[in-house]
Amino acid sequence: MAPTPGILYVTMQPKPELPDSQFHDWYNNEHGPTRLRIPFFTNGFRYRASDLESTAPTETKPEWMAVYDITDMAELTRDTYLRLRDQPVKSQREADTMAKIKVDRKLYDFVESRESKEFKVLEKVENEGEGNVVVAVFLDLHDGAGMKEELDRWYREEHVDLLSKVPGWLRTRRFVTSSIDPNSPVEYLALHEYAPKNGLGGPEFVAATTTPWNKEIMTKVVKDKRRRVYNLYYTFGPAPRYLAPSLAEWHSSDEKQSLTKTFLSRAGGNGAIESFVTTKDGVELPYRLEGSSDPDAPVIVLVNSILVEYGIWDGFVASFFSSPANKNYRILRYMSRGRGSSCGTQKITVDVLAGDVIALLDAFRVKKAAAVIGVSLGGCTTLNVALKYPERVGSFISCDTSSKSPAGNSKAWGERIALAEKEDASAASGEKIVGEELAEITVRRWFVKESYDGGAMEKTCNEVKEMVKTNSLEGFKKSVVALFEYDLKREMRASNVKGMFLVGSGDGVLPGTMKEMAGAYGSNGAEYTVIEGAGHLPMVEKPEKFAEAVTKFLS
Repeated sequence: MAPTPGILYVTMQPKPELPDSQFHDWYNNEHGPTRLRIPFFTNGFRYRASDLESTAPTETKPEWMAVYDITDMAELTRDTYLRLRDQPVKSQREADTMAKIKVDRKLYDFVESRESKEFKVLEKVENEGEGNVVVAVFLDLHDGAGMKEELDRWYREEHVDLLSKVPGWLRTRRFVTSSIDPNSPVEYLALHEYAPKNGLGGPEFVAATTTPWNKEIMTKVVKDKRRRVYNLYYTFGPAPRYLAPSLAEWHSSDEKQSLTKTFLSRAGGNGAIESFVTTKDGVELPYRLEGSSDPDAPVIVLVNSILVEYGIWDGFVASFFSSPANKNYRILRYMSRGRGSSCGTQKITVDVLAGDVIALLDAFRVKKAAAVIGVSLGGCTTLNVALKYPERVGSFISCDTSSKSPAGNSKAWGERIALAEKEDASAASGEKIVGEELAEITVRRWFVKESYDGGAMEKTCNEVKEMVKTNSLEGFKKSVVALFEYDLKREMRASNVKGMFLVGSGDGVLPGTMKEMAGAYGSNGAEYTVIEGAGHLPMVEKPEKFAEAVTKFLS
């Protein structure tokens, strides 16, 4: 049976006892993104009524509307969707919040659509920030034969043609009450979309709505007409990204949804969000977002080295945000493939890893990252993102890495895999992990001797060692393949994305290697910075100096 596309159309009016901050936090971080993670939801938009200037919103004329396009309306009758509306997937916060909202939920099947040359698909990330106005017109028809056909003919032969002459008209879509909702009375809905600056109410609009045929339709065919006008307020994505000083702490009781948590603000901050993004090949990438509450704030993406968690950036993030000049940024960090055992079905390469960064930007609806910063394998990934997707990256900082796989790299890493397999360590869950022996050798090599052997850095070094030790062995074996065979030297010469190559002074031969990379980059080279007293993870050993270098570079 062919799929029946349509929309889910929802109006909401919060009751007086529900604070606005709680309403928006729940809607933007929990309710909407949960639905956008389902494949048959292709988009989701929140709208705010603009036809309430002289009256307060009421339950019969609510302030808020949301609309979602559905690829097949039958999917809304199946468990994938229905389970969202009940526990354990439905969180207690969702239940408590929705109890304080008047909700009207309607289902419509698609009928037809026409659009102008100026129409833009707003769910595409490149159109983030574009606004529109939606005029929603609901029609109930008189009983009798031929009413639907006469309405269709009027729309197709006159009405939409005339509306298309109104300045700013972008698209008209028509719908009818969905066949999956047989108990609801049949209602026809037209969604007319306009640019924010438009001719609604002007002479062209008056001409379109006062013709003899229009009058005949409204008297002989239409029994009742209702009209609402809305401005686009927020576009959902699959990644919760709404930061605000009032951010509330919550997480779902459902196992998968509990991967999403929000954290209360520290003094002067906007809290943080931890959740996940799912790639096209089904890999979940956990992330943490923090920083400015401005939804248009510039975003910095941090890319890990192999075998570690995004906690390696804690010191840098704290140092970076301690500067008042940096509080206008958002920082996004995530767990790269290989941190868990789920690595996807494709071979992991630096191209696949660069694609993961773009998948994150898409999920967060970020057209262009202000900067991507990565270390080791993350440094190579960062450079590759700038080379493969220059339109998505404002600048990059590639740390402690090489532009080409060193000779013998696969042999060296193969020996390390063999060492971990020989130890045969397991986590409490029974999963095979990297283990103590490889962790000790690896982390000792990453830090300068003064940091690793006692002193103020001992606790931090042990924390990094624990990250390495507990990494999934299977994830390690699959992700390390990305280091075996890559070469970015030729592409580097043609790049014009602003870049820096940064390295710890104690990281073996890499200071010399990265100086050569900086000189060989683009037509004029790139910046080159050495962090004294640091090894392979300068953001861990010298977070203040690292933050100073990043701040200077971005300014």
